[in-house]
Formats: sequence, structure tokens, C-alpha cells
Amino acid sequence: MSVFISVSILLSLVFSAALGQISELSNNILTASEGAVKLTLTLLGSMAFWGGVMRIAEKSGFTKNLAVLFRPILRKLFAGIAVDGKAFNSIVMNITANIIGMGNAATPLGIKAIKELAKEEGATDYATRNIISFVVINTASIQLIPTTIATLRAAHGSSVPMEILPSVIVTSCVALFVGLTLVFILDGVFKNRGVKKHESE
Repeated sequence: MSVFISVSILLSLVFSAALGQISELSNNILTASEGAVKLTLTLLGSMAFWGGVMRIAEKSGFTKNLAVLFRPILRKLFAGIAVDGKAFNSIVMNITANIIGMGNAATPLGIKAIKELAKEEGATDYATRNIISFVVINTASIQLIPTTIATLRAAHGSSVPMEILPSVIVTSCVALFVGLTLVFILDGVFKNRGVKKHESE
């Protein structure tokens, strides 16, 4: 990454000098730096606000109650792991945190869930179906409150930053459905190939 950035800066300087636009490059650097600082402060304010809201939800028991609703679904999706184990509990809490927009809290829970899944299922060199399913769910990232995107839209002049919410939910659900469908199909294909290979030996 550092090499890519260094090359990009060097090329910018070379082409700006060749085209006689060094002053424009300097102005853009200063303007971009100022915009980056403003955007960072805007995001920090939004994250602090929503982080506080989600913290209240967590302390009031809302998060735990929401997690209880997801347990029956996740129990079927992540078959073969103990429902009272550390892995399953981390999965439930991670998905719940993602859905209500607690991205900062969801990240360490996600890392812990992967580690516990690998430990419980004995995964070493290869990811199991449950680990892959969990990664797919996190990548789709269904959120009821997409705070980061809404904040970016507001910072760039959107008068209704949350109007994208229906589109975000629909696209996330479609991505989740397609991803999980492919996981189950490919898992079955590779299992069958493994069985045939074993039988031929």
C-alpha cells in the first residue's frame, strides 16, 4: 500500500509539472486535507451519538432481547455447534450488533466468533461451512440504521440522508440470500466430490 501511495504521489507531481499545473495540485492538496479533517470530525460526532444510543439499548436489555429472536434462525443456520457455547453466543451478539448499527462493538465479537468456531470445529488450514457462512453474513451486513453511509451523505449535502435505507436493506438481503445459497450449494458439491474420491481410493 505504501508503494502504491508513493507511486501515485510521484506520478501526480510528474504530470502536474509536465502540464504546468503545479499550483492547481498544491491547491487541491490543501483543499483535500481540509475536507478530510472536516469529514473525520463529522463521522466522529455521528459515531459518538449513535454509539451512545446503542449503548443505552445494550444496557436496557434491548440487545439481549433482540438476540433471543435470532437464536432459532441461527441455530438452524449454524448446525453442528453447541447453542450454549462461546462460538454461538459470539455469533448471535455479533449479528445483533451489526443489525442495530453497532459496528464498533460488532468487530471484536466477529473476531472472537471466528476464533471460537475454528476451535470448536477443529478448523486449521481450511475454513468450515459455518465459518464461511458467518463471513458471508458479516459481508452482507444487514443494518437497520446505516449510520456511516447516512453521515457521509449528510456531510456531502444530502437533505434526507436516511432515504437510502430501503435500498440498503433490500440489496443487503439479496446479497445475503445469494451468498448463503452459494455456500450451501458449493459445500454440497465439494462434499460429494470428497466422498467419491474417498470411495475410489
